[in-house]
Amino acid sequence: MIDQTLLPTEFREIDCWTVEGVWEAIKVLRVRGAPAIGVAAAYGVVVGLKDHRDDERSDFNAKLAEVVAYLASSRPTAVNLFWALDRMSSVALEHRSLSSAEVHESLFAEAKKIDAEDREMCTAIGQHGHHLLESGMGVLTHCNAGALATAGDGTALSVIFAAVAAGKSLRVYADETRPLLQGARLTAWELQQREIPVTVICDNMAAQVMKEGHIQAVVTGADRIAANGDAANKIGTYGVALLAKAHDIPFYVAAPSSTFDLSVAHGDHIPIEQRAREEISDGFGTQTVPAGVDVYNPAFDVTPASLISAIITEQGLISKPTTENVREHLKDCAVHGSSDHAR
Repeated sequence: MIDQTLLPTEFREIDCWTVEGVWEAIKVLRVRGAPAIGVAAAYGVVVGLKDHRDDERSDFNAKLAEVVAYLASSRPTAVNLFWALDRMSSVALEHRSLSSAEVHESLFAEAKKIDAEDREMCTAIGQHGHHLLESGMGVLTHCNAGALATAGDGTALSVIFAAVAAGKSLRVYADETRPLLQGARLTAWELQQREIPVTVICDNMAAQVMKEGHIQAVVTGADRIAANGDAANKIGTYGVALLAKAHDIPFYVAAPSSTFDLSVAHGDHIPIEQRAREEISDGFGTQTVPAGVDVYNPAFDVTPASLISAIITEQGLISKPTTENVREHLKDCAVHGSSDHAR
C-alpha cells in the first residue's frame, strides 16, 4: 500500500507482512478512507492466518476470531472495516468441512473479491454521479475520497474523474481538512496527478469562497451512513453542509452500499473516533498549543440527511434521503446491519 502519511512530499509503497503491521497502518492512517480500510482489513485477515494453515480447524477458527477482533479494534467509525471483517468471518462459517489450508485459500479469494468489487463500485459511482456536474462548475470537496481512499478511483473524486473523462471542465476546491490536512496533502496531490485544476483553501475559507460564487456543487465521501441517510465523514463536513444550505448549493455524498449501516437508525448512534491530542497541539512536529491546555479532537462529524441533496452509490442516486428510500435503494444489497448480513 501507499504510505499516505508521507504524501505529498514522498511517495513510498510499504508491505505489511503481519496482522500487527496492517493494524498499525490502519490506526495511524498509512491507509485511510472507509473502502480502503475495508480492503486492507480483508487482506489483513489473510496475513494474520498465513502461519496457521496447518492448524486443526478448531484452532484455526479460534485464531480467525482473534485476528478479526484485533483488526476491528483499529478504528471505530468506518463501517466498511466491520463489513469486510464480517464477510471474511462468514467464509469460515460457510466452509466448515474444509481444512484450515483450504479455508485460508477461500479467505484469500474473498479478500480479492472485496478488492475487485470496490474497484467496480467506484467506477459505477462515478458514472451515476457525474451527471450532477456541469462543465464550468466549481466543485468543493472535503478530506480525501479518491483513489487513495479506495481500491479504485474513489467515491467523491470518482464523480469528478468521470465528469472530466466525459469532457466537462471543472475547477475543484479542496478544503485543506484540519488537523491532518488530507485535502491539502492527498486530494490536491491526486487531482494534480490527473491534471485536473485544483485550488486548496483553508477550512475556514469555504463560506467566503461560496459567497463569492466560486462553488456550484459540493461532493464528499462518507465513512458510515445511518439507516435514515445521516452521514458520518471527516470532521468539518457538517459545517460545509450547513454552508452549502445557506448558499443554496447542492451537497452530495458519494459512497458505496457497503458504507451504509442499517443497524444504526440515525446519526446520533454512530460512534465517533477520538484521536490523539498531539494531532492538534503538535501537528506535523510543531507545537502550536501551550502545554497543559486541553484539546478536543473528534475525527468525524455527522451530516443530517436533511442537508444532503442526494447520496450517490453504485446503484444510482438516493435523492433527499430518508429511512424509507434508503431501504428501498438498498433492498437488493447485502449491507451492514441488514437481515442477511448483520454484524
